[in-house]
Amino acid sequence: MADAAAHSASHVAHQFDDAEQQRAAVGLGMWAFLINEVMFFGGLFLVYLVYRTLHPEGFAHASHHLDVVLGSVNTAVLITSSLTMALAVWASQMGRRGMLMLCIAITAVLGSVFLGIKGYEYWHKFHEHLVPGPYFHWEGTEANTAEIFFSLYFALTGLHALHMIIGLGIMAWLFWMAWSGRVGPAYHNPVEISGLYWHFVDIVWIFLFPLLYLIGRH
Repeated sequence: MADAAAHSASHVAHQFDDAEQQRAAVGLGMWAFLINEVMFFGGLFLVYLVYRTLHPEGFAHASHHLDVVLGSVNTAVLITSSLTMALAVWASQMGRRGMLMLCIAITAVLGSVFLGIKGYEYWHKFHEHLVPGPYFHWEGTEANTAEIFFSLYFALTGLHALHMIIGLGIMAWLFWMAWSGRVGPAYHNPVEISGLYWHFVDIVWIFLFPLLYLIGRH
C-alpha cells in the first residue's frame, strides 16, 4: 500500500497537492477539450444538414455512391475498438499489465483497419472522379449539388480520419507507458483520458455513418 502511494505521488506534478487533485484537473481538461471538439464538429454537421435540407434529392442520389457495406464494417470495427479501449482502462485500474498491453494493441489494430478501409473508399472515389475539383465528373443532373455533397463528405470523414491518426499515436504512447510499467492501479490517468478521446472519435463516426451513408437511400 505504501509502495502504491509512493508510486502515485511520484507522478504528481508540482502544481497539484495530491494525485486525486491532479486526476480531477486532468479529467476536467480533457472534457473541456472534448466540448471544444463537439462544437467544431457540430458546426460542420450543421452545414451538412442545411445543405441536405436545401437539396434532399441531390444529396440522396450522391449518397448512393457510398459503399454501405464498407461503412457498416467500419462502424462495427470502431464499436469493437471502444470495447477494447474500455477494457484497457479496466486493466490499468486492476494492475493487469499484460491485458492492458493486449487491449491497447488490439485497439490500435482496429483503428488501423478502419483507416485502411477508409483509404480504400477514398481511392475508389478518386478512381470514379468523385473528388471535388477540376476533375470531378458526375453523370446525371444536379452535378453541383453532388460536388457539394462530396466536398462535405471528404471534409467530415477526412477530419475524422485525422483524429483517428492522432489516436493511433496516442495508442503507441500508451503501449510504451504500459510496457515500461509507468501506468497501473496507482496511476492510470493517461489511460483514462486517452480512452475518453478514443470514445469521442468513435461517437463522431456513429453520427457520420447514418448522415452520409444511410439517410435517403430508400
